[in-house]
Amino acid sequence: MDEVMVDDTPGSGGLAIPDRALLGPMDVPRRVAAVREGLDAAGVDALVVTNLTNIRYLTGFTGSAGVAVVTDDALVFITDGRYTTQSGDEIGAAGVDATISIIGGASEQARAVAAAVGSRNRVGLEAEHVSWAMQRRVATEWLPGAELVATSAVVERLRMAKDPGEVDRMAMAAAIADVAFTRLRHRLADRPTEAEFALELDTEMRRLGADDLSFETIVASGPNAARPHHRPGRRTVVPGDLVVCDFGALIDGYHSDMTRTVWVGEPDATRRRMWDVVAEAQAAGRDTVAAGVTTGAVDTACRTVIAAAGWEDAFVHSTGHGVGLDIHEAPRVGNAGDDTLGEGWVITVEPGVYLADIGGVRIEDTVVVQAGGCRPLTLAPKDPVV
Repeated sequence: MDEVMVDDTPGSGGLAIPDRALLGPMDVPRRVAAVREGLDAAGVDALVVTNLTNIRYLTGFTGSAGVAVVTDDALVFITDGRYTTQSGDEIGAAGVDATISIIGGASEQARAVAAAVGSRNRVGLEAEHVSWAMQRRVATEWLPGAELVATSAVVERLRMAKDPGEVDRMAMAAAIADVAFTRLRHRLADRPTEAEFALELDTEMRRLGADDLSFETIVASGPNAARPHHRPGRRTVVPGDLVVCDFGALIDGYHSDMTRTVWVGEPDATRRRMWDVVAEAQAAGRDTVAAGVTTGAVDTACRTVIAAAGWEDAFVHSTGHGVGLDIHEAPRVGNAGDDTLGEGWVITVEPGVYLADIGGVRIEDTVVVQAGGCRPLTLAPKDPVV
């Protein structure tokens, strides 16, 4: 993937944002084939996919209503008349061989699903995404003669390993966030409110080409930084504050995720030590990431450093999570994690220390797992001094 430098604006730090036109293609057609190969292992003859993120992954469709039925020899996508043109355009652009069925109401939807399933008896439903009401509807209206099987993570397991085109999009999203923060971080010295700085950061990411934000930007200053998911408020950033900034951009549905903690003015010894310990822990965790390593080992590498500093109880969340079409997806990188990292998986490494009435520090990178280590996607400097 080629890059164009974004160095025309002071403060960009020489970081690069990829040219969107040069992002590599995504291999969407192979995904349906991979689901088919997993039907036997899931104990089903057909899979009814209702989670919209999974539908997007399998078909390229980005609308808000749809059902996909995967069988051993066909993919049927069912949606309503609002998406007649969009579904054809997006599924065709993704190169997916699918039959598209446009329905006009609930009864037509039931008939379309039944026709797609045909005589197949054991039909999988996505257990993590199907409500009790939906299961009853499928059992009584859509497929009354079928044996319904609760499946788990049939599509999500495939999503864990990203192809080069997916990584390209995540790298672009990360680069946009990198440049936006690097350009704006000096503004924290001007005493903005948390909400004002969050708005500036959000606006800059969009101006640089983000389709949307990955999630609601977190800007937490002073004592508020002791709350890992603080929502930006009216508090003014003042000298001596630790400021936690957690944010990301979205490109073609793919997320980035990054946290940088900086201080304004001169911090006291406790706050400086907090930052140093978390930085050491984050580096230890990132250095542990490699194909064949368990997620628990990554968590342990971070947690060991923080525990040695006497703050084990102040590290109140897991070390990380998978990132992709969802901002939080498998695997979970925590102290009970037993997933073995594979090449192409994209995860975060984000230890933190949070002390009530003092503040908090979190440092986070999103990385791609490789055979001998990892490739960081988030490249904004970690220098804490504003």
